[in-house]
Amino acid sequence: MRNRQPLDQSTGTALMTRKEFLKSAALGASAFLCAGAGYGFLGEKSSGGESIKGNIFKADAPKKPWKWSIEGFYYTTEGKAVRCQVCPNRCRLNPGDRSICRSKVNIGGKLYSLAYGDPCAVHVDPIEKKPLNHFYPRSLVFSIATTGCNFRCLNCQNWEISQKKPEEVEHLELFPEGVVREAKKKKIPSIAYTYSEAITFYEYMCDTARLAKEAGLNNVWVSNGYINRKPLLHLCKYLDGANINLKSFDNNIYRALNGGTLQPVLNTFKTLHREGVWFEMTTLVVPTYVDKPEMIKRMCGWILKELGPDYPLHFLRFFPQYKLIRLPATPIATLEKLREIALEEGIRYVYLGNVPGHKGTQTYCHNCHKVVVKRNGYLIEALNIKNSLCGFCGTRIPGRWAED
Repeated sequence: MRNRQPLDQSTGTALMTRKEFLKSAALGASAFLCAGAGYGFLGEKSSGGESIKGNIFKADAPKKPWKWSIEGFYYTTEGKAVRCQVCPNRCRLNPGDRSICRSKVNIGGKLYSLAYGDPCAVHVDPIEKKPLNHFYPRSLVFSIATTGCNFRCLNCQNWEISQKKPEEVEHLELFPEGVVREAKKKKIPSIAYTYSEAITFYEYMCDTARLAKEAGLNNVWVSNGYINRKPLLHLCKYLDGANINLKSFDNNIYRALNGGTLQPVLNTFKTLHREGVWFEMTTLVVPTYVDKPEMIKRMCGWILKELGPDYPLHFLRFFPQYKLIRLPATPIATLEKLREIALEEGIRYVYLGNVPGHKGTQTYCHNCHKVVVKRNGYLIEALNIKNSLCGFCGTRIPGRWAED
């Protein structure tokens, strides 16, 4: 286990232990199953059902110069300042400064993560929710998230946690060994780092993923892909699957809509491809921003040239929320047109999301064109894939499938 200690954020000196803090703040109450804004976390129950034992931290806890911190894995020093090297933002922080993702801080001339072992969301999900359509269908995934994001998407679906600081939300004390223990206890084969932006809790994710791999579990990364190459290569040692958002194929749109740039995300796809990590791509079709056919053609051309035709591409329907409530929902006809373009360009598996019951949610063999995975929402009604082969014509279906 890595060294963890409570620190004064201004001086870096050790303070009271977590147990002592909880006792002094009278926050040692049992946690519970909580749901709100689509999230929840599992906590200790007095009776009935499986649960995670832990202490819940209230967002309105008494103000203390305390936070459970771990030193960052990738950063450089510049005198008393530090520069985070995990993502392309490369935040330069003077003592006491906090990063763009709100989860890193300069404490006494060292970079610390404030999001280690304190998830604000813990769920058990169907793998199809990530979305991953070619990664062990019908399986469950143990999903965790902390607060924070290194983007500022105007259309963020999870802004209640992604745009918050760790101390601004309720969260559960659950360290990497506890995450793995709970997944094993519940016989869940995979752990997902998801909901907000997992890059912001990179240290927590990496330590959990390493222990999960040692325990024979799969690791799934759901992300915007805005990460530097060296930390990504380290993470790839433990990854089995990923869903990466390709938010558009235009750098100006990335800057205006998301607060980032395109090229680092494209580099992430190429790295995952070279490292043999299975991934699927998701594009949220935001009207007036990401619904241009010519841009989608260029995007598909790049995918085919650099990655090949076999990685699934998901076009998701946008619904107005957060800072883009002025826009309408994506017309289904627009989604259908973009899916047709991608298929015509040569991408073999193209899906529509947020349109339950649409034929674009099914998996068709790229050779015989018969339905090999029939979906009804997240429910798999039929699975005609045996030993990774189409059950009708014997063509190999790309992905990760349970062996019969």
